[in-house]
Amino acid sequence: MLKLIELEWKKLDRKKVIGEAITYWIILMFLPVFFLKVVFADMPMIRFGESYAAALELMIPIQMGFILFGASLINHVFIEEYKNKTMALSFGYPLSRKRLVMAKVLFIVLAVFFGTLVSFVLGGVTTYALNLVKDVIPGTPTAADLANYAIRMTLHSIVVALASLIPLFWFGIWKRAVIPTVICAVFLMQFPNFLGLLRITLHPDFLYAIFSVLGVASVILSVKFVNKLGDL
Repeated sequence: MLKLIELEWKKLDRKKVIGEAITYWIILMFLPVFFLKVVFADMPMIRFGESYAAALELMIPIQMGFILFGASLINHVFIEEYKNKTMALSFGYPLSRKRLVMAKVLFIVLAVFFGTLVSFVLGGVTTYALNLVKDVIPGTPTAADLANYAIRMTLHSIVVALASLIPLFWFGIWKRAVIPTVICAVFLMQFPNFLGLLRITLHPDFLYAIFSVLGVASVILSVKFVNKLGDL
């Protein structure tokens, strides 16, 4: 399986994918301070900037932006291969289609997980460094804050990796449509905001759990039906 995952990496336009990941990192690492200093500066009812513990609640939804990176990988790993007919060549290997699909899925999961993890680290370091200059968050992070941040960034990196797979079955393998895949990813990123506009209260962790379950379900359906949909 590791060799198949490595093969997926070698088949990609690596410079393009790495460049895309770097773009996400650069944008997301500065967003927390931007929101605290500019967007929420005149909104006293929003208290993300009252402590480092509160700022963590802002960091988590920002990193959901890496769901878009997952949508991009679905396009590269699945949709482009279907359209270029290279998927048919892969299905000609003396391996089961289900095993090949799982290798591709694991590649996307690992890429999004580690990408999000790095983004959390960069975002945390940048927020702390800029806060020394801008003085947006009072005090300094405690050992408990750092431990909580490490735990939450690991768990939510898993959540983002799984949530990024939600469009896989319907838009990636069945419809093979790039734009709907991206739109679905954007919708998932903004879904908590939609609930806020509709004044629907739902605990964020419960919502992230739903996203994770939907991602796993999408993978199960993709593996189960790849033999039926692979030649469409």
